[in-house]
Amino acid sequence: MSEHHPFRDASYLLSVHTPRQLPTDDGLEVAISGRSNAGKSSAINRICEQNALARTSKTPGRTQQLVYFQLAASRYLVDLPGYGYAKVPPELRDHWRGLIEGYFQSRRALAGLVVVMDIRHPLREYDLQMLGFAEARGLPAHVLLTKADKLGREAQAKTLRQVRSELSDRQTAQLFSAPSGIGVDEARRRLAGWLQLRMPASPGAEGQ
Repeated sequence: MSEHHPFRDASYLLSVHTPRQLPTDDGLEVAISGRSNAGKSSAINRICEQNALARTSKTPGRTQQLVYFQLAASRYLVDLPGYGYAKVPPELRDHWRGLIEGYFQSRRALAGLVVVMDIRHPLREYDLQMLGFAEARGLPAHVLLTKADKLGREAQAKTLRQVRSELSDRQTAQLFSAPSGIGVDEARRRLAGWLQLRMPASPGAEGQ
């Protein structure tokens, strides 16, 4: 049986629709973004080993606020709305955009950004926009190329190389699959590093 890791303790904290609803800005948090149907909710659920922490939906744009999940005292994952692709009135989309841009510019607790992309459709306009927000703020960003199980090994490696070649020095990328478990431990360790959370040793890490 695997050792307990801090992501298993994740629980829903609150949904933020206006800046004044944000928790106190004195901890560490990682924002997670992704286009509709990129597999963002499934990735969050798999990383946290919980089936329904982040709600999955076939309706694009289900996340309509910044959704906070608490992992430990003042340690959070923040599920960002995919405002660019939701079927919502333009004024609501503009509200989301303003909320997210303000969040990236002023949130001191923000330690990094995860951008979830379907490996078959990476680096679309929304993805590049989110990476741009992180770059402008000087934040590290990490790309999860989800649904990696849909491609063969050669195609996985080719896409990963291609995406990495287009990222900046502060940006990294990896393969990921919620159903098959590809890259789950790697993603957890990246997030734990940013959030300064202690992870159990990997199997075989003893003596290294």
